[in-house]
Amino acid sequence: MNYQVTARKWRPKFFADVVGQEHITSTLKNAIKENRIAHAYLFTGPRGVGKTTTARIFAKALNCTNPKDAEPCYACEMCKLIESSQMMDIIEIDGASNRGIDEIRTLRESVRYAPTKGKFKVYIIDEVHMLTKESFNAFLKTLEEPPAHIIFIFATTDVHKVPLTIISRCQRYDFRRIQLETIKATLAKIAAEEKIKIDDTTLTIISKKADGALRDAESYFDQVIAYCQGKINPVTVAQMLNLIDEELYFKISDAILQKNYNAVFEASTIIYENGWDFIDFMNGLTEHFRNILTVIISGKSEFAETAEIFKKKYLDYKDQYSESDLLRLLNFLNKVNQELKYSQNQKLKIEIALSHLIGMEKTSTLTDMISDMNSGSGSSDPGQININSSPKTDSIKKNDTNFTKPAHSTIDRTVIKPASNAKSEQNVEMPTVEISQSELNFENIVNKWQGFIDIINKEKALILAPVMGSIDLLSLSGNHLIVSLIDPHNRKTFEMHEKYIENKSEFYFGKRLKFELSAVQPPSNASKNTGTVENKSVNQKSFETSDPYEQIIVNELGGQKLEL
Repeated sequence: MNYQVTARKWRPKFFADVVGQEHITSTLKNAIKENRIAHAYLFTGPRGVGKTTTARIFAKALNCTNPKDAEPCYACEMCKLIESSQMMDIIEIDGASNRGIDEIRTLRESVRYAPTKGKFKVYIIDEVHMLTKESFNAFLKTLEEPPAHIIFIFATTDVHKVPLTIISRCQRYDFRRIQLETIKATLAKIAAEEKIKIDDTTLTIISKKADGALRDAESYFDQVIAYCQGKINPVTVAQMLNLIDEELYFKISDAILQKNYNAVFEASTIIYENGWDFIDFMNGLTEHFRNILTVIISGKSEFAETAEIFKKKYLDYKDQYSESDLLRLLNFLNKVNQELKYSQNQKLKIEIALSHLIGMEKTSTLTDMISDMNSGSGSSDPGQININSSPKTDSIKKNDTNFTKPAHSTIDRTVIKPASNAKSEQNVEMPTVEISQSELNFENIVNKWQGFIDIINKEKALILAPVMGSIDLLSLSGNHLIVSLIDPHNRKTFEMHEKYIENKSEFYFGKRLKFELSAVQPPSNASKNTGTVENKSVNQKSFETSDPYEQIIVNELGGQKLEL
């Protein structure tokens, strides 16, 4: 007998042998047991997952005279005739080569005849999506109301090309991609029966290359056996199938942790010299970091789709990467993968992308930063703002813009690093003020008022500081501070920033002050002993304007009236 490829030799003969599609085989078996047989079925799914095989088993089980648990017996006359291809009641049609309307007309004529020996006349039409639009339309009436002895089974990989009018007349069954472990187990079983020694890593390589199609995996299996001549090892198999070595992915993930930029150019050189596809490399690298993410989240390697020897290596990354870092890496890799398809120099694109990966810094969550600040172990970089809060703080209320309300308000020294292009080379230090709530009175506010204005001047020197300098303090009643504005034009500006000023008062004085503007205006030349900032004198050529914002800019930056 001539040699048979593995895919044909080990084609399933029973529903139980169809791997990865138990949701379909169980339904079909129950339909046979309960005699609930539909007149049309549509099997759809990826290539090589068992659509045609399941259709053949179903046709045999329907015509078997002695079924066992809805499985064909292969002992009765009908099963023997079907196995020897002598059964005229099971017709297989290739939809790609019989797609015209003339072939469908012939089929319509043939369905009127009863089966010769079997109970049902079964038409299996493979790649049904290849039929023309006219053929589908001519087939509609026959498909909707066929004779009782006729059963149609359609198989297709592109169900979206099948008209909805056809789909609605069929029972639809969606076949799944077969899982990696299922393919490995099936190949291991075949290898054991064929007395072929093959290791787990090689089985993993073949199964991943098949991409969920068992038929493809069995074809690669035959190819590997022929190439290796009894000496099967993962290195030889990877070379034969032109697959990228998984060790290269681990080299990249280690280089990210070690900030080793040399690994970038070593990896790109290896890919280029071996003739590997750069897009395949990026897909594999994305899957590699996906496996690391599963280990970080679950703490186990069972979700990593790889060989057992590599699963142990993935566990070493458990405490070296964080979830947020891996999500950033995966997002970046997906973006690069899309751009790589349109790149004219893929090698250069890969090198730049890998360099970006290695240069990425680890992320810190806001919770970690706050914890470091509270524990005093935060960054000592003067470019960061460190505010040490008092140990006695009230809890933060929901929807409250204030952070903490200290029992004894203390503003510790806050160091702000100026921008690199700033004129000043000295750090600006905020004043230290200590006021107890019990000691807070009008006299204390007057004495410390200049420091309060200095704080506002650091943040809003252009607009608000001049307005605060024109305030005259009148009295304090509870937490209500009665003030007046020397320049009534500043009233609108003050009201716009009132919320900000009240927040700053709580931060500085330890008590939230409610500012109330008095209707009584002091004379413009009145001397103030309240510690307020005096308005800048205007020279003879300066001018006044009715626009308050324009006047603020004049007072702050200086201005002259041009004589034209």
